[in-house]
Amino acid sequence: MKQATLFRTIVLSDLHLGTAGSKAKEATDFLKYHSCQKLILNGDIIDGWQLRQHGVWKKKHTAFFKVVLKQIVHHDTKVIYLRGNHDDFLDQVLPLQVGRNFRIQRDYLLKSVNPAGERSFYVTHGDVFDSITSHMKWLAYLGDIGYTFLLWVNKLYNQYRAWRGLPYYSLSQTVKQRIKSAVSYISDFEEKLTELARARHCDGIICGHIHQPAIRQINGLIYMNSGDWVESLSALIEDHDGNWNLLYYSSDMAASAGNVPDDADEGIQPDDTESIQQVILNDVFAKR
Repeated sequence: MKQATLFRTIVLSDLHLGTAGSKAKEATDFLKYHSCQKLILNGDIIDGWQLRQHGVWKKKHTAFFKVVLKQIVHHDTKVIYLRGNHDDFLDQVLPLQVGRNFRIQRDYLLKSVNPAGERSFYVTHGDVFDSITSHMKWLAYLGDIGYTFLLWVNKLYNQYRAWRGLPYYSLSQTVKQRIKSAVSYISDFEEKLTELARARHCDGIICGHIHQPAIRQINGLIYMNSGDWVESLSALIEDHDGNWNLLYYSSDMAASAGNVPDDADEGIQPDDTESIQQVILNDVFAKR
């Protein structure tokens, strides 16, 4: 029997599973704590770029897909996995239907109904307008290495801050906010994506990619970005009245969801019995 869901829709993006910076356990706890009718995994869920080089797949990464499968079983959740630039290996299989409730595709048109009427949202990861990742992939890879290094420095810095009793501080977010070119890029990105929604005759856009959670009006359209699970630990949620909000991870969710084994030092291969993981991951591991 299908159980009642907490939300109509949850949108997650940019988990970057397979990397050291991914907050996989927190994302898993978030989904254990929150159920939904429709789950949209909006790109960069698996980081194929890192896995082909020096990334490692761990049990905590598999645990995320296990809780997705449990949402399907217990809540009849419809799962839509959209391709991002870091999981571009999906180009070889999409569009793909796995069972009745799991689809892999490039983009998605979401209908959202509220008391005022129906609204439509164009859902895409967001790299479609990123000329660097589209046309100069080698430069994008170089930028990815720099970002990974910055996250590593940030981790060491926050270990020191924790020792001093200070709160978490995101060095990479601060860098993005203070560099003029980065601020300009984010602004241009948001405007281009809303124009794409207008061209698709939609009321708004739902995206990820830039790791900047947001809900705002831009030129008469609704711009929503689900953020990421490296720094922001955020998701977009739609309630059953059609209202959208940003929801952030909290430690209370971990306590309620129960502990998920971290096994941080143990790399594993996907379980052969889990067809969804097998379809998604086989190509990544074949290229390592």
